Amino acid sequence: MESLLTLWQETGLANFHWKQLVMIAVGLGLIYLAIARGFEPLLLLPIGFGGVLANIPNAGMADPGGLLYYVYEVGIGSGVFPLLIFMGVGAMTDFGALIANPKTLLLGAAAQFGIFATLFGAIALNFLPGFNFTLADASAIAIIGGADGPTAIFLASKLAPDLLGAIAVAAYSYMALVPIIQPPIMKLLTTKEERAIKMDQLRHVSKREKVLFPLMVLTLTILFLPSAAPLIGMFCLGNLMKESGVVDRLSKTAQNELINIVTIFLGLAVGSKLSAEMFLTLDTLGILALGAVAFAIGTAGGVLMAKLMCKLSGGKVNPLIGAAGVSAVPMAARVVNKVGLEANNQNFLLMHAMGPNVAGVLGSAVAAGVLLALVG
Repeated sequence: MESLLTLWQETGLANFHWKQLVMIAVGLGLIYLAIARGFEPLLLLPIGFGGVLANIPNAGMADPGGLLYYVYEVGIGSGVFPLLIFMGVGAMTDFGALIANPKTLLLGAAAQFGIFATLFGAIALNFLPGFNFTLADASAIAIIGGADGPTAIFLASKLAPDLLGAIAVAAYSYMALVPIIQPPIMKLLTTKEERAIKMDQLRHVSKREKVLFPLMVLTLTILFLPSAAPLIGMFCLGNLMKESGVVDRLSKTAQNELINIVTIFLGLAVGSKLSAEMFLTLDTLGILALGAVAFAIGTAGGVLMAKLMCKLSGGKVNPLIGAAGVSAVPMAARVVNKVGLEANNQNFLLMHAMGPNVAGVLGSAVAAGVLLALVG
């Protein structure tokens, strides 16, 4: 009888707390969104599964000595996984559209306005009972507005590791919801005539320009914002491997095997922070709300800057491309192209939108560097 009682006490049924059941349901919800709805499946699926594993009673997978604990400490606690992801993203990025039309760099910068607006929003939440965000917490939350998952994870791991799970889930959830969130904002801020504007074909960009560009970006980072060098440096390394054409094996590995392996463990590590005691808090609700505001302001900032450029250029710039200034590559650019085609079925904006889209990747990394320099 005593043995049966001991066995019962070791089962999940005897040890489940309702909060753990809620978080397992959240994890299963993320898996559902990944499989059934196709929302960022490469990350939401392992994040959701990691969240399920982290909330299994008596399994200890996210506790010291458990698999997820070591995956987190080695990959995210050290900051290595987001940097390796950035190298892979750099190897998959073509800066041709940005080099051909460097003015779109302004759109990538304008879209980061949501980050700094949300920084003040997070501080303002402290006036409400139950919230107590430090400046470091607010900085980590604000980066959600850049719609850049690896950057959000990197900054949160440095400034607010206790909030990492909520920040990562918010960042990737809003990235996945780009096709739903952005079009209403884009249409609200533009007229049908503006959305129908056809832009001139981009000029050809030489190989020499593409090789020199990442080296130039890295040089400027070293001179003016060394705190952003980890992110931008790895991004530029990946891009240089791609554009140089002399290390195809390394470039293809960064684009495929390496980034795929790291993505699996990154997702599991983030999921390990979805434990009930860390996630089911009032702070989490505040983070999710602020993330939505940050993303909306970032989208609006890019569109409004593009409207200004449209006026100054005499109607040669389609304001829609400003929405691609958030760094959800290439989804934001595809959304811009789709909305443009709805207004004019001969209006192909994909390549024009890729300029501000890749500028947004650099912009979010620079914003993270600024916050890290000021707060870290």
